[in-house]
Amino acid sequence: MEIVLLVVGDTQEAYVKEGLAHFLPRIQRYGKFSIHAVANRDKQLDALKSGDLLVLLDERGKTYTSNGFAAQCQKWMNQGPKRLVFAVGDAYGFSDDFRAQAQSSMALGLMTFPHDLVRLLFAEQLYRAWTILNNEPYHHR
Repeated sequence: MEIVLLVVGDTQEAYVKEGLAHFLPRIQRYGKFSIHAVANRDKQLDALKSGDLLVLLDERGKTYTSNGFAAQCQKWMNQGPKRLVFAVGDAYGFSDDFRAQAQSSMALGLMTFPHDLVRLLFAEQLYRAWTILNNEPYHHR
């Protein structure tokens, strides 16, 4: 199964690019992971494929602890989707049509973060989830 982070626009901030370069190979040790950028939010719907399980990264979504997120990822993966797609909207969120395709939504916290930074925060938390699921020492319980 593939995990995809679906974003709007290219990553702009150098520190975010550096952070993603740090976490991408770490995440890919556990499975296929990619970041897919589309030009605008109207193109997000076109990026979905049959068999995807879509999770919106949305301020109104459910919040998780790191352990809770790891457990939820395992549940989503156990549902057998072809791809587990996590989506970041643009400054105005998601279109209604795209939002209607989502099976779930989650928030990275109660605060609002810049869209570039969300990419890095999510990548770190996904890596942390993988280490939790594999009982590795990155996450100090």
